[in-house]
Amino acid sequence: MAKWKNNAKKLSYISVPSHIINSISSSSLQSLFDSSSTSKKSSRTTFNFYRNPRILFFTLFLISLFAFLKLGFNLDIPFSSYPCGITNLPNFKNSFLYSKSNLGVVSNIESLQKDEVFNDNSDVSVSVLESLIANVQLQAQGTSGLESDEEIEFWKKPNGMGYKPCLDFSRDYRRGSEGVLRGRKKYLMVVVSGGMNQQRNQIVDAVVIARILGAALVVPILQVNVIWGDESEFADIFDLEYFKSVLANDVRVVSALPSTHLMTRPVEGSPPLHVTPSWIRTHYLGRINREGVLLLRGLDSRLSKDLPSDLQKLRCKVAFNALRFAKPVQELGNNIAERMQSKGPYLALHLRMEKDVWVRTGCLPGLSPEYDEIVNNERKQRPELLTGRSNMTYHERKLAGLCPLNAVEVTRLLKALGAPKNSRIYWAGGQPLGGKEVLYPLIHEFPHFYSKEDLALPGELDPFAKKASLMAAIDFIVSEKSDVFMPSHGGNMGHAIQGQRAYAGHKKYITPNKRKMLPYFMNSSLPEADFNRIIKGLHQDSLGQPELRTSKAGRDVTKYPVPECMCNDS
Repeated sequence: MAKWKNNAKKLSYISVPSHIINSISSSSLQSLFDSSSTSKKSSRTTFNFYRNPRILFFTLFLISLFAFLKLGFNLDIPFSSYPCGITNLPNFKNSFLYSKSNLGVVSNIESLQKDEVFNDNSDVSVSVLESLIANVQLQAQGTSGLESDEEIEFWKKPNGMGYKPCLDFSRDYRRGSEGVLRGRKKYLMVVVSGGMNQQRNQIVDAVVIARILGAALVVPILQVNVIWGDESEFADIFDLEYFKSVLANDVRVVSALPSTHLMTRPVEGSPPLHVTPSWIRTHYLGRINREGVLLLRGLDSRLSKDLPSDLQKLRCKVAFNALRFAKPVQELGNNIAERMQSKGPYLALHLRMEKDVWVRTGCLPGLSPEYDEIVNNERKQRPELLTGRSNMTYHERKLAGLCPLNAVEVTRLLKALGAPKNSRIYWAGGQPLGGKEVLYPLIHEFPHFYSKEDLALPGELDPFAKKASLMAAIDFIVSEKSDVFMPSHGGNMGHAIQGQRAYAGHKKYITPNKRKMLPYFMNSSLPEADFNRIIKGLHQDSLGQPELRTSKAGRDVTKYPVPECMCNDS
């Protein structure tokens, strides 16, 4: 994952655990500031105070004792008081992102422009310090305050209509498993590519293809990602032994080719898009029977999404049961999720604002002409990165709902849907183009804004620091466990989590209806109350309710597990 570098001068802060911050009341915090001014006014009294060392040491002892007692009774999870601190913000007054002509117009642009952070003559360090002080009180309050009906509704889980996982395989499938598991002559090797979530999809298809061919599956080989340079292997990301045990009655999984096949020259292949089981058997079964080993590459979206019922269930079994993350990754992800849950419900946001996303989607970040030029130049140099519809202009793509939402649009959408201002938000995703500063509209409205870097204890992320796939896995775990999840743009992670949350009982998942809501974002004369009512109406059926895959032909069952993998007894 590309690293963002900011050479601008940065402010340094001392990270203080929240159990210390929370133990300091607002009155005691104020007294610390008042004491400074008082000392100036009464220098003579202070002088006399310091002349008596016994009184000085006794006072220090009492203060220390009081602090330790407070610590003993106020242990808490270490939240940073200002998790995504924004320093040295660029002047965005004239940028495309904050322009009223932009599709993501800021409804309260006037108030933002009055904020000290946007005042060219203000001292940024002073304004950030004031934000730090104000946020101490917010942290102490958490989400324990009274919430309106609208805010309670925001956290409410959609009606799952009684759907539960059901993976009952047919008698023919179970009978065929005996021959598949006894076989020792055929082996399928696969090379999977892309990011972690893209690799997951290909591993699911590899298991199904092995079952179709009646072959043993050699543990998939993870191709080194050319963008992030991640050399992680299967067992680094996923729990290999658990993977084997869950699939023990479906496909035999081996760690390596047996000695009898080591000198075999594998037959290589790359199937076309959306192939059926009959196509797989026709083109590969005879070859793997002769040679013993078949090597497949480029499996992404190669297998048809409309498979026989048993194979659809197998896909769900792999995606939702067998692909458990490796123990170190799972433990850290669980710990970070627990830290988010410790103060109540939380929202997970998958923000797709990285440079490569803007390039691949054919969209512009709208930060400034300079950043737009960076994206355009990259796209000209590497036109193959554009994912499709190259004949469309940026504005046409935007209106068609093909572009990621920027920070302003995400903020307005969440506010319209009733997200409480004190909502704690977990931010999943890579560094956005332009740095964390471009997230200021979100942090301004929702100050409790955290990433895994903010929540991890010192040294916890070190083993995963240069492993983009492992970092993505941590984001996946924390996002899947959230009370509400929303992506700013589609993608493999969003689709995977959508299916995972549906399979777990249809936990709330907000799908931004970008194509229908953007015209209202453009209408700057629309009153906020009307805007909120319209946006909420557009999303009343996009909150993670059960959706039948049968009405979405060609969609992946791991995204829409109803009705093949989930059933309703009633």
